[in-house]
Amino acid sequence: GVGRGRCKMAAGGAADAQARFGHSVKGLLTEKVTSCGTDVIALTKQVLKGSRSAELLGQAARNMVMQEDAILHSEDSLRKMAIITTHLQYQQEAIQKNVERSSNLQDQLSHLLK
Repeated sequence: GVGRGRCKMAAGGAADAQARFGHSVKGLLTEKVTSCGTDVIALTKQVLKGSRSAELLGQAARNMVMQEDAILHSEDSLRKMAIITTHLQYQQEAIQKNVERSSNLQDQLSHLLK
């Protein structure tokens, strides 16, 4: 009868060890699932950050294109203003010559009328 008791205890011990093993496997699985979940969250955050960066880069590129257009427009305006300035200088010189001629004519007229 003594041998049978040992068998039962051994069987009970084995079942107990199996239960403990099952429990530790469950614990490990839970840990792994949790760490996987954390990794997925981190990855998602990184992807979102990346897409936000891409969005910001796109916006910066659009702004640069707009600025480039504005600079080109300003350059064009400056060129036109330079041409207008040159024309105005020519006109001023012509007016000055006319004023000198008219004052000469006035002098001549006043001499003639004396």
